[in-house]
Amino acid sequence: MTVAVKEKIAMTDAGVVSTKYWHVLEDGRVQCDLCPRECKLHEGQRGLCFVRACVENQVVLTTYGRSSGYCIDPIEKKPLNHFLPGTPVLSFGTAGCNLACKFCQNWDISKSRELDTLMDQADPETIARAAEDMGCRSVAYTYNDPVIFHEYAIDVARACKKRGIRSVAVTAGYISAEPRVEFFEHMDAANVDLKGFTEDFYWKVTGGHLQPILETLEYIHHETNVWMELTTLLIPGYNDSEKEINEMTQWVVEKLGPEVPMHFTAFHPDYKMIDVPSTPLSSLKKARKIALGNGVRYAYTGNVHDAEGESTYCHACGIRLIERDWYLLGEWNLDTNGHCKQCGSQCAGVFESGHGDWGAKRQPVYLAHYRE
Repeated sequence: MTVAVKEKIAMTDAGVVSTKYWHVLEDGRVQCDLCPRECKLHEGQRGLCFVRACVENQVVLTTYGRSSGYCIDPIEKKPLNHFLPGTPVLSFGTAGCNLACKFCQNWDISKSRELDTLMDQADPETIARAAEDMGCRSVAYTYNDPVIFHEYAIDVARACKKRGIRSVAVTAGYISAEPRVEFFEHMDAANVDLKGFTEDFYWKVTGGHLQPILETLEYIHHETNVWMELTTLLIPGYNDSEKEINEMTQWVVEKLGPEVPMHFTAFHPDYKMIDVPSTPLSSLKKARKIALGNGVRYAYTGNVHDAEGESTYCHACGIRLIERDWYLLGEWNLDTNGHCKQCGSQCAGVFESGHGDWGAKRQPVYLAHYRE
C-alpha cells in the first residue's frame, strides 16, 4: 500500500537523504524493506508513512533533520515509570506514520501530508548539545513513530551517547527484522504500544498486523539491553474485553516475563473515532487488576487521575515504592540500588539514588540559538 501521490523529489531537497533498507524489483519498482508494509514504489512515489519515497531508483528519507517541534517533558509522560523517574526528557518527532490507526491521538502530526508541519530544524549534534545544556537526562523520539525516521533517530542517538544522554523510543514496534536490530542497538529505553491483542483489531483499526509487533517485543526483551515498558490504549468495545486483556497479559508474563511494566491508558474520541466514548476509569482499573492477577508485577493506569494506579508497589511485600500523582513524585522507598527499603526485593528498572524533580512541567523548546 502506498500514498496516492507522485511528485518531483530531488536528492538536493532539504531533509532528503539516502537509506539502505530497500531493493529493486523485477518490474522496476523499488521496495522499501524498513517495515512489514514493504511498500513498492515508482519514481517520485511515497510509501504509506509519507516520509520515505522513491528518488533516482532508491528509497530516501525526506524529513532528515526536520521536526514538528521540541519540548521538555517528564519521562513519565512517555510513559516510562521505571526509567530515571522524575527526570526531564527532550522530546521531538517528525511527520508521518507507518500505521493508520483510526484512533490516533497525534493525528495532526502522524497523518500530516504537509511538510510545513516540520517547523523546526536541527542536526543530531544540535539536539544532543541542547539536551545536555538544558539538563535533560534523555532524548525521546516520539509524537510520531521513530521507526520511519530510522536514520535520523540513530544519528541523534549516536550524538547523544557521546554526551552521556540516553535515548528513548516511543514506538508501535512495526519494523522489519534487519532494521530492528540496528535501531534498537542505539536505544536505551522504549515504550512500545501493544495496541490490542487480536489480528482482527490490528488489521481493521490500525491497518497493520499483530505478529510483527509481538516479534519486536520478544526481540527487544530477549536480545537487547533496552529497558522496555508497554502501553495499551483501551478503546471501549474494541480492545477492552476481559478475554483479550487476559490473553494479552498472560502472553506478556509467559513470553517477556513478569517484570515488564504495562500501562493501560484512557482513550478519548479523536481522528476517525469521534463517535466512540471515552474509556471509563473502571475499565482501566479492571485491566490493571487482571494484569496483576496474571502475574504482571507492575501495572498502571494512565490518562486519568488515579493515584493508586499511577504508583509503583513492591511485588514482594506490597509497600508503595514510588508515589505518583499525575506526573508529580512523592514518597520514595527505593534504596540506591533500586531495592525495596522494607524487604530488600529488587524493583525492575533503571534507577539512581533518588528521583529527579522535574515535576509535571511541559516546556516547549526552540533550538535556533543552539545551531552553530
